[in-house]
Amino acid sequence: MTDFLLELRSEEIPARMQDKAREDLARLFAAEIAKAGLVAAGTVTYATPRRLALIARGLPLATEAVSEELKGPKISAPPQALDGFLRKTGLTRDQLTERDGVFYAVTEKPGRATADVLAEAIPAIIRAFPWPKSMRWGASSLSTESLRWVRPLHGIVALLGEDVVPVEIAGVTSGAATLGHRFHHSGPITIGSAGDYAEKLRACHVIVDQDERRSIIRERAGALAAEAGLDLIADEGLVAENAGLTEWPVPLLGRFDADFLSVPPEVIQLTARVNQKYFVCRDTSGALANAFVCTANIEASDGGAKIVEGNRKVLAARLSDARFFYDTDLKTPLADQATKLSNIVFHEKLGTVADKVDRVAKLARWLVEEGIVQSPSPTGGEGLSLADMAERAARLAKADLVTGMVGEFPELQGLMGGYYAAAQGEPREVADAIRDHYKPVGQGDEVPTAPVTVAVSLADKLDSVAQFFAVGLKPSGSKDPFALRRAALGIAALILNNRLRLLFLPVSIRAAGDSDSGTSEMLDFIIDRLKVQQREAGVRHDLIDAVFALGGEDDLVRLLARVHALQAFVTTEDGANLLAGYKRAANILKKEGYAAETDGRQSPLSYAPDQAEAALIAALDAAEPAAAAAVADEDFARAMAALASLRAPIDAFFDTVTVNDADPAKRAARLALLARVRAAVHNVADFSRIEG
Repeated sequence: MTDFLLELRSEEIPARMQDKAREDLARLFAAEIAKAGLVAAGTVTYATPRRLALIARGLPLATEAVSEELKGPKISAPPQALDGFLRKTGLTRDQLTERDGVFYAVTEKPGRATADVLAEAIPAIIRAFPWPKSMRWGASSLSTESLRWVRPLHGIVALLGEDVVPVEIAGVTSGAATLGHRFHHSGPITIGSAGDYAEKLRACHVIVDQDERRSIIRERAGALAAEAGLDLIADEGLVAENAGLTEWPVPLLGRFDADFLSVPPEVIQLTARVNQKYFVCRDTSGALANAFVCTANIEASDGGAKIVEGNRKVLAARLSDARFFYDTDLKTPLADQATKLSNIVFHEKLGTVADKVDRVAKLARWLVEEGIVQSPSPTGGEGLSLADMAERAARLAKADLVTGMVGEFPELQGLMGGYYAAAQGEPREVADAIRDHYKPVGQGDEVPTAPVTVAVSLADKLDSVAQFFAVGLKPSGSKDPFALRRAALGIAALILNNRLRLLFLPVSIRAAGDSDSGTSEMLDFIIDRLKVQQREAGVRHDLIDAVFALGGEDDLVRLLARVHALQAFVTTEDGANLLAGYKRAANILKKEGYAAETDGRQSPLSYAPDQAEAALIAALDAAEPAAAAAVADEDFARAMAALASLRAPIDAFFDTVTVNDADPAKRAARLALLARVRAAVHNVADFSRIEG
């Protein structure tokens, strides 16, 4: 057994492509050698800006000889069948093997040298490599058949043990030589084998292991901040990106002019991160500090002083631009900015952004006036009512879309509007609602709880879903161009987290502009999203279906309370036994043709009931009103407890009473009694949907 090294050296590979490239290299390599029956004992992959490498451990020096057997026709088959089999295999009648009355074609395939297998596999891997973006280069690039690679390919190292695997592709020939660090070691390096690959490159200032580079950046950047009395703001995405930009990472701490701290901290962090790939720091109070950490790709002789100064100047220029945008935007009131929204098309079927803003503002006010969104305090800043603040915030919420800062950094929309509103004297509740009205933007995101914010955020998402459904633009399959699934999850989260009591159909009709077009589909859509969210949260799917199957319920808070109570109940012994009794009753009724909607209302009995039969009737007489009252009070745990009281009477009934009695009157009465049991249970949940 021996190890194999493959290095594909090129010009700079974008950092964002490197992790996927490593996965693809391992996958393609395993698939290619598997065609020859080879399997590596282990595979490790590396990526730096200039190279993509793989080490496959434990490969044999040759594949094993194999015997392939192909079953043919029976010996007694017509001659035509045998002739066809001979043509297919290329064999003669004498070369076939007979066994158990059947012809077999047995072909012996000798083993192959692993080096030969690899020599065929490497070009196939390179030509099939699925880069998201690739290029042709050189004179051969005039042909569409020429090699494509992420950047021009310059070298291939292919070593099986200590021997070079000969490969040539697009004029690049394999060998044992590679290059070290672009600045610290410009000459070639001869690799002896896979075993010394990483250490020889390390000696030439190249750390091939991306995880090690990430660790160096993470730990050294944090240490530099700590030495300066600061805390590094963690950013794993930035760690990975800097590791993908460097082969010998050297974090360095610098300072920028403290005057720039007058710009919102999110702007500074985004400017440093997106434009310059810098980390930023907090001081001991938690406020953003005027410090940054950049990652150099060399060990500078001056300790990095000139690198830090150069990066400081570049960051200063970027921050100057950001401060210009911020100061300029502040000069124009948000209300004036909002007038420009009429020039932006929201959707060709739904008008401009200004039209959407008007709809959302009216809906936000309505949600407050209807008492759906409430506040302990009837008024807020400047004596405005909650309804006034909700409408005011909604009318200003999208105004920052036309500001210079959001034009430069679209990810700051909402956030900048909140800053501008606060600076321009809007009430705190209004500024906060503008800032947070896009939330929640996904699973795990913060869900607003401030009443003004809740009203605006809910109205915004309701409008999007209702309006797109009204014009027939619903998500289909994996396509959701308007992010309506995310909006639906946001609606559900806002309602459930704030326990908003609303009947969804009237609200959706209002959101659709007092039209019921698409509103029932919208409710089903949001409930489907809620089902998905609850399943991911660990709620059993069958219990969700058992409650949702009842229908006629569009209060999401009440729906979910019922689901949670059911989940708690069915895990108890009483719940499990009641479920078993219910299913036995339901199966008998199904066999007898009792429709599911039959409620089992009984006429007075014409006979003296058995003791167990009378006990079940009495238990139902007590449990039915108790469960119904508990459901009306939305005390679903109490409703389940009322149903639990049926457990023992149902068990005794099935143990001692014959349902299909020879007396037609008894049989009819007892079937009706079982229908009462089923109906009583269905008032709480459809137990037929529950597994078990």
